[in-house]
Amino acid sequence: MAGVSDLSAHTGYWLRMVSNAVSLDFARKVAGEGVTVAEWTFLRALYDVEAMAPSALADRMGMTRGAISKLADRLVEKGLVSRFDDPDDRRAQSLSLTAEGRQKVPILARLADINDAEYFSALNAEERLALDRLLKLLAERRGLKTVPVD
Repeated sequence: MAGVSDLSAHTGYWLRMVSNAVSLDFARKVAGEGVTVAEWTFLRALYDVEAMAPSALADRMGMTRGAISKLADRLVEKGLVSRFDDPDDRRAQSLSLTAEGRQKVPILARLADINDAEYFSALNAEERLALDRLLKLLAERRGLKTVPVD
C-alpha cells in the first residue's frame, strides 16, 4: 500500500523497543528484591526526606493521590514504609521509610545502575551524554513530569 510508513520508520518504534527491553530487565531485577518498579520509584522519592505527606509525594511524582495511596498500602504491608498521623494536623498523615526500606533503597539503586550499564555501555561517553541530553530535552519541551513507573 502506497503512502503507509513502515513501523521501523518511526523514532518512537526504536525508542519503545529499547525502552521495553530496559524496563523489562529492570523490573526482573527489582522483583528479585521483592518490589515492583513503581514501588522502587516511591521508595527512592522518600529516601531523601524524613517524612512526606502523601499529597506532596503525589505532586512530586506526578501521580494521583489514589495511586500513591495504593503504593503506600503495599509498601506498608511489606514493612518498607510507615504511615503515621501528622502531629500538627491529626487529619493528615505522613509517610516515611522504615529501617528496612532505607536499607533497601541503595540495593535497588545499584540494580538500576547495573541495568543502565548493561544497556548503555554499548554507547561511548559522548553518545551517552547526547542521548541523555536529547531525551531530557524532549521531556522538557513536551512538558513531561510524571515519574515513569511502568
